[in-house]
Amino acid sequence: MTDSPREACPYLIRISPAFADVPAELLEALDCIPVKRLGREFFLVKSARPESLETEPAAAFSGWRMPVDHSWPCVPQETPGFVEKAAQAMARKFGTSGVQSVVVGTLDPSEPGRYHGLLASNLRGRALQVFGDGLVRDAEAQNPESPTLFALVGREGLFCGVIRPREAGGFHAGGFKFIRQNQDDHVSRAGAKIAEALHFLTLHQPVPGTGAHWLELGASPGGMTTELLARGYQVTAVDRAPLDERLRGAKGLRVVAGDAGEFRPPAGTRYDALLSDLNGDPVESMNSVIRLAGFLQPGGLVVFTLKLPQSGDFPAMLRALDQCTSLAREAGWERIAATHLGYNRHELTLFFRHPEASR
Repeated sequence: MTDSPREACPYLIRISPAFADVPAELLEALDCIPVKRLGREFFLVKSARPESLETEPAAAFSGWRMPVDHSWPCVPQETPGFVEKAAQAMARKFGTSGVQSVVVGTLDPSEPGRYHGLLASNLRGRALQVFGDGLVRDAEAQNPESPTLFALVGREGLFCGVIRPREAGGFHAGGFKFIRQNQDDHVSRAGAKIAEALHFLTLHQPVPGTGAHWLELGASPGGMTTELLARGYQVTAVDRAPLDERLRGAKGLRVVAGDAGEFRPPAGTRYDALLSDLNGDPVESMNSVIRLAGFLQPGGLVVFTLKLPQSGDFPAMLRALDQCTSLAREAGWERIAATHLGYNRHELTLFFRHPEASR
């Protein structure tokens, strides 16, 4: 998507602070040369093999990526008429490129104050006006396989690139999906994690329909359970620890107090999706999931939280990812995607499809 030579292809990639102690190893595994750090989570890099940013196993640790087809190094707050000048420049360069939408975000969403967030919103609004009719206005209504013009703004200036949302790793610039949670129903932050996971899944396939039955392993205290129930799903929640009292008697919920490694569903039970957020050894967790995957409907979905080994040991993290992916492959599963979500901590989220999905 860029006219730059392959040996000097600039990219902007996001690496979560969760991996703040291994960015050099991660970038090396992605065959990237670091150029500059932007904000807290973004790295401007150059790559001779841009495809590695999607295909290498280490790509799962980078939550989002974008080719830098246009940049304007400046201090927006000190640049008179920044929004108008930036919108016009974007229209001149990309106005005839056939993009489906213009989506703008910030290089540092967590920075104090709201200046760059408001700037990004104003720039997107003006860019949509300048580009004219026909663009998708709702970022989440985009076609994941059609090109989008993404832009990120911050203290370092403006960075733009054209890429398909599926290839970028999200519908929003930077990939982060803010999840608003009702404090009265907020059992744990894990609710935002599964909400973001289902949002990410739509880059690849539809989410399970209303009424689908989920088997959830490692459910306590119930943050993910709460989110699934709120979406109209049925949930069988398995954990040795109890769920939050607020979930007592919840419609559509069956609670099983016990070890996920020993749980066996009643004969004839079939689930539409399986969610695992088990703590402990990742291989043991994956084996527990594989043992129960036979109770999935053909084409059923598996969402697996891969709890990574200790921080700082990147080779061990890669081995854990490879081991769990290999076990799933040996079970006949198709891997849909693997990524680090904005609400993940020192972990990855893996998505698989039951082996009978294509039958």
